Amino acid sequence: MSVRDVLIVGAGPSGLAAAIAATQQGLDYLVVEKGVLVNGIFHFPTHMVFFTTPELLEIGGLPLVTPYDKPTRLEALRYYRRVVDTYGLQISFHERVVEIEPPSREASAGQGVFIVSTEDGRGNARSRQARAVVLAIGYYDHPNYLGVPGEDLPHVSHYYTEAHPYYRQRVVVVGGKNSAAEASLELFRGGAHVTLVHRHETLGDTIKYWIRPDIENRVKEGSIATRFNTKVVEIRRSSVIVESQAEQAGAGSREPIREEIPADAVFLLTGYRPDVDLMRKAGVACDEATLKPQLDPETFETNVPNLFIAGAASAGRNTGLIFIENGRFHGERIIKVLAERLRD
Repeated sequence: MSVRDVLIVGAGPSGLAAAIAATQQGLDYLVVEKGVLVNGIFHFPTHMVFFTTPELLEIGGLPLVTPYDKPTRLEALRYYRRVVDTYGLQISFHERVVEIEPPSREASAGQGVFIVSTEDGRGNARSRQARAVVLAIGYYDHPNYLGVPGEDLPHVSHYYTEAHPYYRQRVVVVGGKNSAAEASLELFRGGAHVTLVHRHETLGDTIKYWIRPDIENRVKEGSIATRFNTKVVEIRRSSVIVESQAEQAGAGSREPIREEIPADAVFLLTGYRPDVDLMRKAGVACDEATLKPQLDPETFETNVPNLFIAGAASAGRNTGLIFIENGRFHGERIIKVLAERLRD
């Protein structure tokens, strides 16, 4: 079995940037991706527009050309296909990493071998070997579950795609940040009857500046119903049970008030987290509360020698810290370290 210099897990922008750097450094590499190219972006809402300008999504020195101020999801998918074709990047799609076995502690730096167990879309198992591993796994594949009864019902989803299927349907959207606000607006304009449920008093302060006045005006005029300071406690086949805190008259205390909201569809847009289980099984120390992995902030190397983390997965629960704009530079720094180490 051949031993590669580096195995890159994840074909998102950070993983692709690492692959480009490995190509330029002459390293023997392979990218394994459990889904499709830029799988997270592919699963974004169909009509999504990026928050950032096109040059901040670019990797490998290739321009992202768009007639708009901000690129669309479709343009990003087209762009990253061009990146892969231009550099001839080696990617194995639909191959999920199941386990990463690090080298023995006795192995010298750059000499030990990782054994990476994978499984393809047909269930076939495979074992790959590499002197180093880069985890560029993002976070979009692992939603934050509410842990309430009914969360696994077929009309419940942690991902929003588009509004058309929900025309004249009663839809409950749970969340208070960008994803929830944008989904609520699209659903409303697509003819759905929308109720937005959020556990805090107001919408999140990180909502895009052009989205905020729109969602606030729709809420104010009653086009989108809202339940603030409210949490979901159960999801049923045609309704959602929520609980809010209401002040008792004259008592100054608060007691829970339950309400049943009719719902034909439910979107739980409550955020996502990286695959911490995969990291921990590989020996990476992750903080219990923040899920942030232990790593060197300069090299992105974890406490496991030659195991690196690139992109948003390096931020733990605080996924708002790392975007494509800054995560795209991680791969180049990682590969520079590896190239020097493996050639010693």
